[in-house]
Amino acid sequence: MRVLLVEDERRIAEDISATLKAAGYAVEVVGDGEEAWFRGGTETYDAVILDLGLPKLDGLTLLKRWRGEGHRFPVLVLTARGAWTERVEGINAGADDYLPKPFEMDELLARLRAVIRRSAGQAAPVLVSGPLSLDTRQMRLTLRGVPVALSPLEYRLIAYLMHHAGRVVPSTELAEHLYDIGNDRDTNAIEVTVARLRRKLGADLIETRRGFGYVVPAATG
Repeated sequence: MRVLLVEDERRIAEDISATLKAAGYAVEVVGDGEEAWFRGGTETYDAVILDLGLPKLDGLTLLKRWRGEGHRFPVLVLTARGAWTERVEGINAGADDYLPKPFEMDELLARLRAVIRRSAGQAAPVLVSGPLSLDTRQMRLTLRGVPVALSPLEYRLIAYLMHHAGRVVPSTELAEHLYDIGNDRDTNAIEVTVARLRRKLGADLIETRRGFGYVVPAATG
């Protein structure tokens, strides 16, 4: 899963970025509203974490622009502002959730997982696809109840497929959501990662639709 973090306070941005990477996300950090507006319009993200107090272009104006341009990625708003009227303004501008500063990182992760699940049409924190079960809170994949050890890239790939279970996902879409902007998005690397996953999970759990992409069985729970 790929996340854009828009935060101009360097220390906070570094702390959040480290937390997100440890939780399995590919993270990109920008520190002003104009750069964030450009990234949101030209790159693909599973979610955006957005601070409202930004230089060059404030967070609310940025959010309204994105929504006005039709960008539907979920947005979790961060702000030090405590007034309920500003929280309402953020939601009305198109935010999917709102987290006032200061906050605990565990709560940030929980809210981020929730907005990503909701945007993919998933409600429960545990995703089920055939014999596979993915606990998004613990980053834990099990196969028929047995834990499966995964690399960070393998985790992001199977997590993305399970969030979109039942839908054929093209390799190009996977590459856009698994790597940050600093990495070469080689679809051949996707094939290699899928092959490694099949060795761990069984060849039939990730189906190839030749010429279209990959699919896991529709979620059953």
